[in-house]
Amino acid sequence: MSDVRRALQLLVGLVLYAASISLLVRAGLGNMPWDVLSEGLSERLGWTFGTVTVVVSVAVLLCWIPLRQRPGVGTVANVLVIGVLVDPFLALLGLLTDPLPLWAAIAMTVGGIVLNGLATACYIGTRLGPGPRDGLMTGLVARTGWSVRLVRSGIEVVVVAAGWLLGGTVGLGTLGYALAIGPLVHWLLPRFTVPLQAPAASVPEAAGA
Repeated sequence: MSDVRRALQLLVGLVLYAASISLLVRAGLGNMPWDVLSEGLSERLGWTFGTVTVVVSVAVLLCWIPLRQRPGVGTVANVLVIGVLVDPFLALLGLLTDPLPLWAAIAMTVGGIVLNGLATACYIGTRLGPGPRDGLMTGLVARTGWSVRLVRSGIEVVVVAAGWLLGGTVGLGTLGYALAIGPLVHWLLPRFTVPLQAPAASVPEAAGA
């Protein structure tokens, strides 16, 4: 039963993650750090956002090799599910009026950040493998001995700067995400972490058997 819950929770978490990305991109008030890069590359290359998301994820996974990180089922699912669903979600949100009223853009931004926190807690809580970007961070922490905060901040500053130079959207949503996602995941993760079954205790053989 635990395995079924983990699989379903992983799928739900990744679907919600794709939806949260789409909400922030459509709101136009600032993307999550890696999505600033994806949007910038999408603008430059003429590829869809989902296609760029998959390509960037695969490129990040290649960086795992020298870091000796091993992907899990959740890692592969992260790349495929999010990459496949982002474009349909964006197409659906594209049916909304353009430009969005400011109140609607703000609501979508706040909703996207909260939804991303929930989605992150869901998929990490399954313990089926980190996403490509999380694995890059933990791999660099393990290899360099630097703090998680320093490594994560350094990575995100680089990708935001590169994405902004390429035309990605940086704004209040980006800042709001940076400030809120840590506390959100910290609060939600214990509530969605699936307890792993302890191995059954071995039964001692009867004396004289």
